[in-house]
Amino acid sequence: MYRIFLVEDDDAIASAVAAHISSWGWEARRAGDLTRVLEEFAAFAPHLVLLDIGLPYRNGYHWCSEIRRLSRVPVVFLSSASDNMNIVMAMNMGGDDFIAKPFDLEVLAAKVQALLRRTYDFGSVAPLLEHRGAALDTGDNTLSYEGRKLELTRNEYRILQVLLEHKGKTVSRDTLMQKLWETDSFVDENTLTVNMTRLRRKLEGLGLENFIHTKKGLGYLLE
Repeated sequence: MYRIFLVEDDDAIASAVAAHISSWGWEARRAGDLTRVLEEFAAFAPHLVLLDIGLPYRNGYHWCSEIRRLSRVPVVFLSSASDNMNIVMAMNMGGDDFIAKPFDLEVLAAKVQALLRRTYDFGSVAPLLEHRGAALDTGDNTLSYEGRKLELTRNEYRILQVLLEHKGKTVSRDTLMQKLWETDSFVDENTLTVNMTRLRRKLEGLGLENFIHTKKGLGYLLE
């Protein structure tokens, strides 16, 4: 099921769009706090974003720029300001399409469906993996947190990727070593321990204390 994230301050428009999106079998979620759009985006990890331009606090251009720092997920701008300048600005800020208000809900859904199909049928956009506000970029092997980016080695990235994919569950050391082995890196017990220690030190330097928990005799956990 595709997840669609809607950032819209007009209650009537938001309710209508969310209901119509749900009728297509997709999961719709509206941003609840327009001062924390990026945090809600990261927590929901949507496949596509519908983003109004004229928002309180920060406009849609700002939030698109922030989203682009974490993800290449498709962004569709919705706005009554449909002059050429706004359309060009939307595209330059990283938008993938622009739909002028007022719009027909069937046309909106058809455009969303087409963009989802083009984007995901060939696996061109990887999902966003997030925990405690930290987002792993599966495109460039970095971890973003509060506006900062952490460069990761291949093994460090793979460890975080596996833990994030199994968030809330304990991952055994054997499983981690098997996953690291798939990357053609030789990993034994000591190598995993060294990588884990180095990764934890980097996370602490980024402000992420106790990000990875050790379950003695079982493995590691993000909770």
